Amino acid sequence: MDFEIDDARGRVDRDVVWDFLSTQAYWHRWRRRADVERQIDLAWRVVGAYRRDDGAMIGFARAFSDGVANAYLADVFVLDGARGHGVGKAVVREMIESGPGRDFRWMLHTDDAHGLYRSFGFDAPDGTYLERPIRR
Repeated sequence: MDFEIDDARGRVDRDVVWDFLSTQAYWHRWRRRADVERQIDLAWRVVGAYRRDDGAMIGFARAFSDGVANAYLADVFVLDGARGHGVGKAVVREMIESGPGRDFRWMLHTDDAHGLYRSFGFDAPDGTYLERPIRR
């Protein structure tokens, strides 16, 4: 599969993001479309993967950050038909290793793709990381 990676916010296909996050993602499916739109707008950085032949978006990630030392990776996904072609690896690489956040401390929460994230240095948190779990 021939694809390209781009961090242009205006290129993000918000319908694709909304469709995936509202129907396929296992995380935060209680969000409304307005929440997702706002999260894209306010993200520190977004990265998309796009097929070269027609420009259709096939993968996505967003991050929020203090812009100095810390960033949180969120909403990483690759559409079913594009999985297994290195799209996820390319999206994560662009987000955390290319560009302004390459030297940041990166955080994320995920129930899957642990091998992918470990290949980029993600591991269990050290003693300086505390967390207050989500309340419902």
